[in-house]
Amino acid sequence: MYDIKKIRADFPILSLEINGHPNTFLDTAASAQKPQAVIDATLKMYSESYANVHRGSYYLSEAATEAYENARRIIQNFINAESENEIVFTRSATEAINLVAASWGMSNLKEGDEVLLSQAEHHGNLVPWQNVCQKTGAVLRFFKVNDDGSVDIENFYNLLNPKVKMVAVTGMSNVLGTIFPVKEIARAAHLAGALCLVDACQSIVHTPTDVQDIACDFMAFSGHKLYAPSGIGCLYGRYELLNQMPPYQFGGDMVENVTYEKTTFAAPPARFEAGTPAIVQAVGLGVALQYLQAIGMKNIETHEKELIAYMNKGLAEISDLKIIGTAPDKGGVFSFALGNIHPQDVAFILDKEGVAIRTGHHCAQPIVNRMGYTSLARASLGLYTDYEDIDRFIAALKKVKTFF
Repeated sequence: MYDIKKIRADFPILSLEINGHPNTFLDTAASAQKPQAVIDATLKMYSESYANVHRGSYYLSEAATEAYENARRIIQNFINAESENEIVFTRSATEAINLVAASWGMSNLKEGDEVLLSQAEHHGNLVPWQNVCQKTGAVLRFFKVNDDGSVDIENFYNLLNPKVKMVAVTGMSNVLGTIFPVKEIARAAHLAGALCLVDACQSIVHTPTDVQDIACDFMAFSGHKLYAPSGIGCLYGRYELLNQMPPYQFGGDMVENVTYEKTTFAAPPARFEAGTPAIVQAVGLGVALQYLQAIGMKNIETHEKELIAYMNKGLAEISDLKIIGTAPDKGGVFSFALGNIHPQDVAFILDKEGVAIRTGHHCAQPIVNRMGYTSLARASLGLYTDYEDIDRFIAALKKVKTFF
């Protein structure tokens, strides 16, 4: 049984009143709230076992190191990586993608090579490749999404050719909610001689994720969307690739031997974790993933699919409301336009009713523009969203219509 009342009770912030109304938080796609288990674990770490990792031969450092490395093993299990050495801690998914672009991209791309993305990419999976292509002379190409937000898979295959060296694609669009066929894309990329990176920031939150089944070469995701602290992210990379890649940043803890004349570097993942890491945040991420595993990712997926159907039914009642992104089997992200009302005005009135949504281009300006808009309102679901949240959201939207 999916005990939504118990789950909601695990998130203290949901008990707050906002402007005299229940806290109706519908911006989980931007950043998720934190369960008490994560809050407690981070407080306990700071209170009872904080020290720098990998450096001290004393109890607190050894305890912190074990907790930090245990988080790496939890992540390995969560995504079914072959080895814990394939898990690199970063400060965000954006940094993870920058790491691949700067390290692998600058070492392997040359003039005339191609990097293939979708039109729906977040800036974090677009700008790093744009930058590395400008520096190397490689060509950046984009396969299309259809007007309903679905993937134009025929266009993807048409653009896939022997010049393509990297296919980097979102697992789920943060604007459209479109779920991309990453397993098919990865297989096709490999057959064409290319590597495949998956930006899993949105998809990993809502459905079970198995990197060996997907057979991607790299995967990036962030902690703050996974009900974990901010300031922590992960890069999964196949070990043989990581082992060939040069360091992305330089400093302490990523070295093997240093002299005044020369430095040799540690094996992955340490090679890519220069300096003091986000120790407590990494431990918090591990606890958050254990929390998700205790509920069950399949259970979360089923719960959210039921909410998606309920949300679609409610939004259909509101005239002049257009959902942007209506691909079949989409995830729980609802970008919308409400008549000629500016999204910021919509959000302002919703906030007065205690409803939190996102507005703007959602750090994915090209796809918002491609769909014909400069700004959109967006409501997004999480594991703690319930039917009452959606009812309050729909009622508040009707108030917006009345007001204008």
